[in-house]
Amino acid sequence: MARLSRVESQELTRERLVATARELFLRNGYGATSLSDVAETAGYSKGAVYSNFRNKDYLCLAVLDDIRARQLALLTESVMRDERIEDRLATFTAWGEAHIGDEAWTTLEVEFLTRARHDEELRREITERVGAIREALAQLLDALARELGASLAMPAEQAAMTLLSLGIGLGIQRVADPAVPTAVLTDTLRLILRKGR
Repeated sequence: MARLSRVESQELTRERLVATARELFLRNGYGATSLSDVAETAGYSKGAVYSNFRNKDYLCLAVLDDIRARQLALLTESVMRDERIEDRLATFTAWGEAHIGDEAWTTLEVEFLTRARHDEELRREITERVGAIREALAQLLDALARELGASLAMPAEQAAMTLLSLGIGLGIQRVADPAVPTAVLTDTLRLILRKGR
């Protein structure tokens, strides 16, 4: 087996730290998980964490980036794999029911946002990342509309903001009551895609 380069080794270390932190943050919460916990569980020194991340907040940003990227990939797959719009909406509904309001993910997001409210630099980082998610969602909506021969009922950026805001609100409600349905999200997407059809 070929020996890893320094860059490859550092990337592998970073990936392991993010995966371990994701597991611990989701299971125990942000506040209850220390950098020492992450380092020890991953099999590294605390120095290895600091050589890859400025501090615990930036490690959590990397964890949230990873979770959001996975969810965006699942969402994209759910709405782009079928031919008919009703089939796509059904798979979107299934994605929403399975992932919106995931207790561990949702509470981590809320806990971290609450933690960041008095840290302007961290808030800027979060704002930038959420903006990137909105932009990716807007591009997905544009692509979906083109594929379906539909025109969006509002600009893609506004539609993305609407769906993201509704999804976040539903997620928080579903943490308290998992029986809250996500169908309103699918109904909203249907309305956004129906204009001009």
